[in-house]
Amino acid sequence: MKKLVLIVLMIVCVTGFANAQEKFNGIDVNLGNLYRMSDAKTRSISPENFNGEKGKGGMATTGTGAGASKELGQTWKVSPSVVIKKHTTYTIAEIDGSGAIQHIWMTPTGNWRFSIIRFYWDDETTPSVEAPVGDFFCMGWGKYSPLQSLAVVVNPGSAFNCYWPMPFRKKCRITMENIDDADMVLYYQVDYSLTDVSRDAGYFHAQFRRVNPLPLKKDYVLVDGIVGKGQYVGTYLAYGSLKNGWWGEGEIKFFMDGDTKFPTINGTGTEDYFCGSYDFDTHHKNKAGVESSEYTEFCSPYTGLPQVIRGDGHYEVAQRFGLYRWHITDPIRFDKDLKVTIQDLGWHADGRYMPLQDDIASVVYWYQSDPHGAFPVFPSKDQLEVN
Repeated sequence: MKKLVLIVLMIVCVTGFANAQEKFNGIDVNLGNLYRMSDAKTRSISPENFNGEKGKGGMATTGTGAGASKELGQTWKVSPSVVIKKHTTYTIAEIDGSGAIQHIWMTPTGNWRFSIIRFYWDDETTPSVEAPVGDFFCMGWGKYSPLQSLAVVVNPGSAFNCYWPMPFRKKCRITMENIDDADMVLYYQVDYSLTDVSRDAGYFHAQFRRVNPLPLKKDYVLVDGIVGKGQYVGTYLAYGSLKNGWWGEGEIKFFMDGDTKFPTINGTGTEDYFCGSYDFDTHHKNKAGVESSEYTEFCSPYTGLPQVIRGDGHYEVAQRFGLYRWHITDPIRFDKDLKVTIQDLGWHADGRYMPLQDDIASVVYWYQSDPHGAFPVFPSKDQLEVN
């Protein structure tokens, strides 16, 4: 019975996700109309078909799998991955024409903070998406944790999946920069459709930031400088607690369309914004009847605390958390501009709020009409590193 309820719930959630998206012509993303015919052309880019060309997959005679397949030959997994040399940038995908990315899968090796993924739409020279690959896929601390949501899924073996729809009208280019001092291996697949894109479809954007530590009594800026019309659709937070005690009292604020000192949307606390409550704690009693509590990881279609790193009591003592909140059924719509902040605020045992100075990194996700505003200067390698 429980399995049946879970299946029904997931069908409802996936259908809701599809219904909530702005549609592009020719692309059906709703389970309710998946049977309808379309003129869209499905294509896929991977190391076995670098350009996504029709009828040209599996043609490689050289590649990272050539040694293992030498007795089998062409079409037998000759080129399943690529090696991205240290301090170089690799073009994952370059697509001409109009269409939409529908799914991305990849499993990068190496340090996930030192592999920077970027997306460029149409003729732009600055990226609309710029983030470390781990943070983009909600794995900001460089350690695997299972995550099941509608927009991002991370499966065992550190398999990163993204389901944000990403329309483009002229061109799409995706790159990965390896800023590490060692080479990395990347397995990947970019699934997309070539089709007309409706006039009201916005371009997908994502931006990374990190402050470590946050100055005392200063709000953490998730994003600012967004100019134009669009909708804010998601937040990922990699939160590193640098003090004892509870850290999640800070309020998130959305300043939109000319707001100055006071925002239009003001949350009531960090755990509230991520749709949890009371410190994300589960309370229980041991055999002696003594009550205790602990952080409880959870994943749902729209919100989650998938990662809690508790520390080992030796050298890795820091408590670290990964949280996501997708505004899929409740996008934050703006007409002219948007700025989003969150407070770093804890709780004194004596009943007072306590301003904190923690290690906070984030990726925010939104759609807007282009051109987009300037992104901040991307952090240096030293500023990115997880210590």
